[in-house]
Amino acid sequence: MDKNPEVIAGAEPFMIKRGPIGCLLLHGYTGTPNEMLPLAQSLAEANYTVLAPRLFGHATHPDDMLRARWWDWIASAEDGLNLLKGCSERQVVMGLSMGGALALILAARHPVEAVFSFSTPSTLPADPRVKFLPLVSWMNLKEPKGESDWHDSEVPATHIDYPYFPVASVLQLKELLETMRSELSEINEPAFFGQSKGDHTIPPESMDFLTSHISSTVIEKLWVTDSGHVIIKDLEKEVVFAAAKSFLKKTTIH
Repeated sequence: MDKNPEVIAGAEPFMIKRGPIGCLLLHGYTGTPNEMLPLAQSLAEANYTVLAPRLFGHATHPDDMLRARWWDWIASAEDGLNLLKGCSERQVVMGLSMGGALALILAARHPVEAVFSFSTPSTLPADPRVKFLPLVSWMNLKEPKGESDWHDSEVPATHIDYPYFPVASVLQLKELLETMRSELSEINEPAFFGQSKGDHTIPPESMDFLTSHISSTVIEKLWVTDSGHVIIKDLEKEVVFAAAKSFLKKTTIH
């Protein structure tokens, strides 16, 4: 493997400078900033500044995930939030899947206007092999991603992510989710959650678990039915965008 792999073309981090409210967009596990682009464009059209950083070990080569530790992903997210503070007056954090977990951790640790969590797992899906992760973390095992749950058949051709899960890094994801769960009660900001009934990637009870364990008094939940895991790129993305922007407008007017 090239010891200095380049960022995959089209998967680079990006920023769109617009109004005084900045939105930090955090991508998912083995994903790239590219998956946040449709949401970013929709927010920019509504005059929100957006920043989508690249999380450590992502958008280069799957082997780079083997060097990543869960706190590296938090550091990447915090770097993004600090950069966003330099070009916006107020900040909100948004994330997809693992990025949603990072957004919740940021909301627990930093003052933000609101937090948005899309398709965020409360824990890893039930799998008897999970208990063996510490024993095989030194091996470069690769787990196929399995059958796609996209409902929009045209999206996979342009979606950029790693083709498999580096098994050793799944242990880091597990520990990140444990950290997230331990800090949920620290979240007081307005919180928006979105999840699909057709999501085959995360435990179906995830959104209900997360909303019942945070301390926020302003919470909105959106269920969609004709989308897979990546609800911000699938068939009902415009429904998700409209609901998220409505919540964002309501919670940042002051």
